[in-house]
Amino acid sequence: MLSVNELKDLLENVNQVAKMAGERIMEIYATNFEVEQKSDKSPLTMADMAAHNTIVEELQKITQWPILSEESAKIPFSERSNWSRYWLVDPLDGTREFVKRNGEFTVNIALIDNHKSIMGVVYVPVTGVSYYAALDNGAYKCLPEHSPEPIKVRSCPKDDLIIAGSRSHAGESLQKFIAGLGVKTNLVSIGSSLKICLVAEGKADIYPRFGLTSEWDTAAAQCIVEQAGGYLTDLELKPLLYNTKESLLNPHFFVFGDNDRNWLHHIEIST
Repeated sequence: MLSVNELKDLLENVNQVAKMAGERIMEIYATNFEVEQKSDKSPLTMADMAAHNTIVEELQKITQWPILSEESAKIPFSERSNWSRYWLVDPLDGTREFVKRNGEFTVNIALIDNHKSIMGVVYVPVTGVSYYAALDNGAYKCLPEHSPEPIKVRSCPKDDLIIAGSRSHAGESLQKFIAGLGVKTNLVSIGSSLKICLVAEGKADIYPRFGLTSEWDTAAAQCIVEQAGGYLTDLELKPLLYNTKESLLNPHFFVFGDNDRNWLHHIEIST
């Protein structure tokens, strides 16, 4: 395992890599870019590939560890299963939001060690805001031209729960879960991994995700919310693990900041 200081030094470099990728994304964001479709009907733009190429090139300068990116996801499990440590990257998380030009997309870079996310950077190209964390180093938010500030989850109120929800993937399961809480709630809809970051910084209490996501969608933000005192788990409240199976799809998951509430009960009655 890497030491606390090694992770801290590495995190500084990865923050710079994420910003470089963000600059490439913004160059294309300012143009009349074309949108293609992947085989799963999800959108793909030049920005996805530009960010991917930048991140791969820069990470290879820093370490010799393997890199698994959304744009290089066809690496077979027979090869991946031999990796004890690797980079897990979503070069442009929230491509649908990028296409809509609403600014709610991010660059996600995570370091996975023994199936766990031990470092995460989530960078927002439009605003220049960074969220980042490393194991035993705490979680931080940094605004442009400001010093980084530590972030923490908040204690969950009995009423007026703030729920983070997907901008592009809200559905009936989420509405059923909210209704089953039996308290007043406020739904905040936002794109990409920013939903997890809202929980990490105490601006939302929970983020239930009853839909398909991939491992690169959650890995970076999982480290951030965990180092901020929160949790990202499957629906049995077990932490998500990475690179444990052939499929790179996540199970349905649940992000929460306060462990004092019986979330498992609410999940069970809504699923």
